[in-house]
Formats: sequence, structure tokens, C-alpha cells
Amino acid sequence: MNAEYADFLRDESRREGWAEAIVFPTSTQEVCEALAVARENRWAVTVQGGRTGITGGCVPSGGLILNCSRMNTIGPIDGERITVQPGAVLSDVRAALQGSGLFFPSDPTETSASIGGMVANNASGARSFKYGSARNWIDALEVVLTSGEVVRVERGVHIADGFSFQLGSFSGELPPIPHPAVKNAAGYFIQPNMDLLDLFIGAEGTLGMVTSITLRLLPEPSELTGLTAFFASESDALQFVRSLRAKTNPIAIEFFDCHTLELLLRMKNEVAAFAELPLLAPEYHTAVYFEYEGAVPNSLETLIEPALECWMAEGSQEIGALKHFRHAVPESINLLIAERKKVIPELTKLGTDMSVPDEQLENVMRMYHAGLADAGLEYVIFGHIGNNHLHVNILPRSMEEYELGKALYFNWARQVVDWGGSVSAEHGIGKLKTEFLELMLGRENLRKMEDLKHLFDPSNLLNPGNLFERKI
Repeated sequence: MNAEYADFLRDESRREGWAEAIVFPTSTQEVCEALAVARENRWAVTVQGGRTGITGGCVPSGGLILNCSRMNTIGPIDGERITVQPGAVLSDVRAALQGSGLFFPSDPTETSASIGGMVANNASGARSFKYGSARNWIDALEVVLTSGEVVRVERGVHIADGFSFQLGSFSGELPPIPHPAVKNAAGYFIQPNMDLLDLFIGAEGTLGMVTSITLRLLPEPSELTGLTAFFASESDALQFVRSLRAKTNPIAIEFFDCHTLELLLRMKNEVAAFAELPLLAPEYHTAVYFEYEGAVPNSLETLIEPALECWMAEGSQEIGALKHFRHAVPESINLLIAERKKVIPELTKLGTDMSVPDEQLENVMRMYHAGLADAGLEYVIFGHIGNNHLHVNILPRSMEEYELGKALYFNWARQVVDWGGSVSAEHGIGKLKTEFLELMLGRENLRKMEDLKHLFDPSNLLNPGNLFERKI
């Protein structure tokens, strides 16, 4: 493959691969033709969208790259639905809906994410506290199977009979696989009598190639308010989160630990690109960002009393400015690691994506802080605390620290699984976290998932290495 396409050999995980060829289809027919060429040449096919993923899912390991960036058509609004191609990016979909009075509720942090990628990973984000993951807002998919058959799967139309299913000329049995009762994006979604549309959502492109997506929309709220409360301690912030969830009805609850606030303050002082970040007082230890549709509830006045200060923003423009505070966190982390990579090129951050049952929230926070303090590692903790889903970002200063953090992460995952949590709440497994999926499901259940992959894709054509480490 020509050097001009080198960027397509990597994603935001910083993992880099190789490939024999790359194609940029614009239609379902061209996808079918590309898969036919791959079958003929016995090439693996790696499907790509915006390449914003951080688990290496769209990094090729030889074969053909099928890049969907030119499949970016956004159809007209049809009632409260809109149909798009998989390469359409979230920001463009939002722009197409502007002025319509409708919106797409799924809200991942990265607005340059492709809709196809959101389907592949069952993406979520801040507003998943109210609206759930992307799965809830997908009404239909057009899918090309590796045989070349094109099937349209519509919600409420294609339903399994227990664990038996049929799609077009294709039929088989779904394996019963347990799932944790928490926010989860790890492995295939399988239930008896399930809507077969959900089988492809979160499958990380391993069962079929999605070529068209019909999204369900909602009326835009007439009023939207975002608030950021600052606390003198993490325990005060966690208690506030519990009160918010129990006594009000926010659509999002986000968390920023003391190290996150310290990093933002440092970036504001040292990097011109972050100069517009608001000034944070030194006594601000922990912050919680939360949003409401409609009026702010009266009960919040009492609940907010433990806070040192609370910022408030109304309307999409003001909230957008406040959200810049949230978006600056991963940008700051990436900038910091980029500087360290100049000295140690192989260095990367380590980012967790685990969720736990509600009763384990304080325990998991204690586990994170204690392990990191004992190891002497630099880190920040932030994320979707409404769903007990926080991202620990370990910021190693050497490869020794990287290996130390990696071992710590795996031990945490074992404990999270014992608590009934998930090893991936929104980013998926990709190629980097296959051992975590086996840890969560167990070898026998993982084997059942592999057998289902083999049923749909007997030649292991689509995205080999995603979800499963071994070849089928």
C-alpha cells in the first residue's frame, strides 16, 4: 500500500498496522464488490470509519482496508427518523438536524466519530445517564454479510425465536451468554427472543458490514441547563452524585477528580491553546458537571449547599462553552503524552473503561486511588459517574511505569468482574482488550461467542483480531 495512506494504518489507540490495499467505497454495491475481491484473494477486511476509537479496532493486520469515510450521505428527515451512511460523522448529522426541532440523543465526547463506528461500539457518552447507549436510537441497519448477501434488519420486525434466528437466507442458533447488569459494551448482545438488530450493534464489525443506518430522533428540549459544582473533597462530591441521582432527574452527570483539575490548571498556565479555560480556585478539589432538560429542580438548592461554588450555563451556546472544560481533559492528556513520546516513542497512556454496580462506586474509587498511590503513578480520573463509569488515565513517564500500570489495570479488571461490573462500558474491546473480555466472560462463554462469529463469517474475513485473540 502506498505511503500516502499511512494514516489509515492507525487509530487513536496509537497502535499501527499494515495492509496490502485500501478501498473507499461510496455505496452498498461497491462494498459487496470489495468483499468479493477480499474473498477471492483470501484477504482479511478491516472496516474503518472516523478512526477515533482507542482500542485498535480499525487498525489492520494485513489484507484490505475498507474505509467508509466516503460513504457519508445523510438522507432527509422522515418523520422522527433519518437514514445515514456509516461514514457520516456525528457533527454533520447534528448540523443536518439543526432547525428541525429534532435531535439525536446519543452523545459521545468525540463529535468527529462516524455513525458506523458508533454502531460498531454501541457508543454512549455523557447523556447516556438518561438516554442510554446508541443502541436505543437505532431503528434499522442494512448489513452486507461476508457471503455477499445484503439484509435489512428493522427493529421490531426481525425477532429471534428463543435463541433461533433467521435473517434473509441465513439462520442459526444464538448462544446464551450472560451480561453484567451495568453499562456494558463488551462482546455480543444476546438475549432470548431478542431483536436481531441488536446483534450487530456493539459487534465491532465482526458479523457483517453495516452500509446504512436509520436513526430515531427526539423533539429538542425547550430548555437546557448545565451546571458545574466544585467541592472541597471527593467524598463530598460522591455524596452529591448520589443525592442528584436519587432526588433529581439530570440527563448527564460527569466527574473530575483533583488530579484532573490540577492538569487543567497547569495546561491553562502553560499552553496557549488552553488559555481560555476558566480559572480554577486552588481550594477546588473535585468537580461534578450535570445537565437538566427543563427548569432546574427546586430541590437542587438544598442539595448544592456542600459545594464551594457552582457555575451555571443556559442554552446550547453557553453549555457548549462549559463543555469545553470537559473536552479539554482528554486533549490535555494527549498533549502531555505526545511530549513524552518525543523522548520515549513507544510510550502511550493507559485508559480504563470499566463500570461497576451502584453499591461499589466508593469501593472502586478507593481501589483506584490506593493502587495508583502505592505504585507512585501519575494519573487523572474523570468520566460518566452517573453510570458508575469512570475513566482512569494513567500517565506513565517511562516504559517501566507503563508496564506497572498495565499490570495494575488488569488486577482492577479482575476485581471489577468479581463485583459484577464490565471491563468495557463504552469503548469496546477491539484488539487491545481481548484478554479483558475473556476475564469477564470466561473461556467457555468466549468460545460460544467465537462459534457465533464463525457461523456468520466462516473464513474469519471481517475484522479478525477484534474481540477474539485466536484465529477461528
